[in-house]
Amino acid sequence: MSRLTARDLGRIAWRTTLLQATWNYERHQGLGWAWSLKPALERFYPDPALRAARLAEHTAYFNTQPTLASVALGAVAGLEERRAQGEPIEADALGRVKGVLGSALAAVGDRLFWFTLRPFVACLGIVFALAGSWHGAVVLWGSYNLVHLGMRWRGVHWGYERGPAVLGEGLRENLDALVTRLCILGSALVGVATAMMLVPGGHPRSVTYQVLLMAGIVLGLMTTVRSRPSPAHWALGLGLLTVVAAWLR
Repeated sequence: MSRLTARDLGRIAWRTTLLQATWNYERHQGLGWAWSLKPALERFYPDPALRAARLAEHTAYFNTQPTLASVALGAVAGLEERRAQGEPIEADALGRVKGVLGSALAAVGDRLFWFTLRPFVACLGIVFALAGSWHGAVVLWGSYNLVHLGMRWRGVHWGYERGPAVLGEGLRENLDALVTRLCILGSALVGVATAMMLVPGGHPRSVTYQVLLMAGIVLGLMTTVRSRPSPAHWALGLGLLTVVAAWLR
């Protein structure tokens, strides 16, 4: 039996983009996980009946941050390879590895993608938009997906090469360092965007506009100390700010 090829790992990585396509309350990402892992099982288990049994095992409950699920998929693919070679690895052991990695990756991934990267690229796009360039939307989309898709691709390789201890070999520290750097850069971007809104083209806005802008920033900072606001709250808040900004313009 041969090891997974770069093409196999690439197939797993691309399938992770549909990890949540069949999300449900009973198994969460379980069905998407099994579908993503299927290229590895096809490589390891030529017998259709055995392969179907292994695939069914992987449809059990699984949940983590969607992008970093690729790291867990790579690690479990490595365990399935050892299992197919005859090592005594039981389904329960695989389930425990999936559960531990899923929880750990969710803690790291939520901070990186939802609470840091997404606001950072939004600020980056806003700076371009305030400068009057339509490239802001392209910059926002491109910069987010450069990190997002890049980690989906590399994550499978990291997990496969390092195994279940992947987070203990410096990966967690590197991701935490990336969060810190993005926070610093994001703070600078917020300052630049604020200055561009207060003094566009070198002409200061009215006092009313400045007061409302500062109130909006304070309100935003207050919401960040709470648990994650719902999408409805964000939509209502941003909608209100755009109406006020359009009225004052």
